[in-house]
Amino acid sequence: MKLTRSNTNKKLAGVLGGIAESIGVNPTIVRVIFIILLFTTAFFPMTIVYFAAMFLMPKKKDVYR
Repeated sequence: MKLTRSNTNKKLAGVLGGIAESIGVNPTIVRVIFIILLFTTAFFPMTIVYFAAMFLMPKKKDVYR
């Protein structure tokens, strides 16, 4: 499955929701893990990783039938 930003599970840009959808877990779990990593590691690099993913991950295309 291709890693894409989520259209439905998003708070800021859908990056963490997209990661959660691709691995099949609850988006809240991914967000909590990200916040823990954000505060236990250096704050600035994790912020750069998030914003890089925001610009590099494509948006999920809506499929209508």
